[in-house]
Amino acid sequence: MTKQIISLSDNAAKRIKEIMSSAEKESLGVRVGVKSGGCAGMSYIMEYTKEAKPNDELIEDKGVKLFIDSAAIMYLLGTQMDYKKDDFSSSFVFKNPNETERCGCGESFKI
Repeated sequence: MTKQIISLSDNAAKRIKEIMSSAEKESLGVRVGVKSGGCAGMSYIMEYTKEAKPNDELIEDKGVKLFIDSAAIMYLLGTQMDYKKDDFSSSFVFKNPNETERCGCGESFKI
């Protein structure tokens, strides 16, 4: 069995469902990718997607559709996406086994 590119914790799936319920109706799901930037070199990006791109990888987990940017697959392989909420903030957290370094603010990483 091949390793799933990304998996969702129950909290992350629940939060994405909440977000999608208030999203524009034509949104298909959430696109996850990476971009250059941040103090450690790369950062995660998430956005609504209205159409699947030809090279996207579709992950359906816990009733949520994630479209993985083909350029991000090698960086995200085996990652678990979680959602954390505390008194002052809430955010999606990526537990990525490929990271070799993460910046102190948690916004960027290095492979």
